Parts: sequence; structure tokens; C-alpha cells
Amino acid sequence: MVKIIPYNPKLKKLARKLRKDMTFGEVLLWDELKNNKLFGFDFDRQCCIDNYIVDFYSKNLMLAIEIDGMSHNHEEAFYKDEQRQQKLEGFGIYFLRFTETEVKQDMFNVIRTIESTVIILVKNDPSIKLPVGFDLSLLK
Repeated sequence: MVKIIPYNPKLKKLARKLRKDMTFGEVLLWDELKNNKLFGFDFDRQCCIDNYIVDFYSKNLMLAIEIDGMSHNHEEAFYKDEQRQQKLEGFGIYFLRFTETEVKQDMFNVIRTIESTVIILVKNDPSIKLPVGFDLSLLK
């Protein structure tokens, strides 16, 4: 069952701009997530949720994936990210965070982490609608 989470429509214009101006790490990860490549699950990029925009989001899984670049290394940015994540987790959204460097230099393990998380989420929530052709043997 997909949970509808409200969003601020004023963020749509910014989200469109962010889709056009993705970082290299975001482009690389988007290439791995788009077109339902990850076990058939749909992901959106630069998705508006509440008063925030997350880098990648799967509505079916309620999974947000963030790529933190250099701007996230400062204490103030870290604090804001933490507050934002806590607010969105309050909606039941599960978060994964990777650094830009991890995505650029270790995509194999980034994807493995996302795949493992997806399997855990599906095992723990029988209400998640599985995509057509999902390999049920992954859940054993």
C-alpha cells in the first residue's frame, strides 16, 4: 500500500531545476535506479515530500536515498540534514545516505547496500506491492 505524503507545491519548480543540475554522483546513481532497474521498483529523482526535496525516492518502498556532497560536511548543514531526516522519518520514510565520493568510487557497494535494504524492507512489510517479475527467491 502506497502512503500519500503531502508536499509543498512551491518546491516543484526548484525540484525541476535540481533534476537539470544533478551532481555527477546523482547522475551515476540515477542511471542505476531509473527505468525500474532495481528489482523493478520505481524511483523518482528530486522528489518533493512535505517541505523538502529528496534526491531519490520510491513511493512503494517509502525509501529515500540521499547523496551528500561537500556542502553537507559543515556542522550547520549536518544539523539541518538531521532535522530534515527525522521529520521525514516521522512519515514512515526509511533513509539511506551515501557520500558523493562513495557513489563515484564504489558504486558496486552502494548498489549492494540499496538492494539489501530493499529486501529487508520488503521482508518486514508484507503490504509493499511487489513489481511484476520480482524474484521471490530474494526473500528467502
